[in-house]
Amino acid sequence: MLKVIQEEQPWYAEGLRFECTGCGQCCTGSPGYIWVTTQEIEQIAHFLNLTIQEFSHRYLRRVKGRLSLLEMPKTFDCIFLKDKKCQIYSVRPTQCRTFPWWPQNLTSEKEWRETARGCEGICPNAPLVPPSTIEQQRALQEQTSHEY
Repeated sequence: MLKVIQEEQPWYAEGLRFECTGCGQCCTGSPGYIWVTTQEIEQIAHFLNLTIQEFSHRYLRRVKGRLSLLEMPKTFDCIFLKDKKCQIYSVRPTQCRTFPWWPQNLTSEKEWRETARGCEGICPNAPLVPPSTIEQQRALQEQTSHEY
């Protein structure tokens, strides 16, 4: 008898509702790190019309051998969040572009609901994002988190 092994589907196999509203809520709050790669540094510096050296001096910090964008003192907002809007949205780092599709947010429906408490883009009226897109973004986040 041939036994068919069926791959278990993720809890979000029907997709999840999300659309970035650009509200900036994911760019503020607790202290943390906004990891950037060399390529992302080059893109953002070019976008801001700065040399890489100028950009690095103004906007980067080294943490355990990795590079992170600065945060504002006291509020811990990303240095590029002004009036609740990202000033580098079109060239924002992968870490930012792949939110909320981070592995920790997708571990369970409970974690997703918790993420939604701080993200107005996760709502019943948002477009349904197919699981293939979710997995692609999740994989991109996981891949780039190892590059930093």
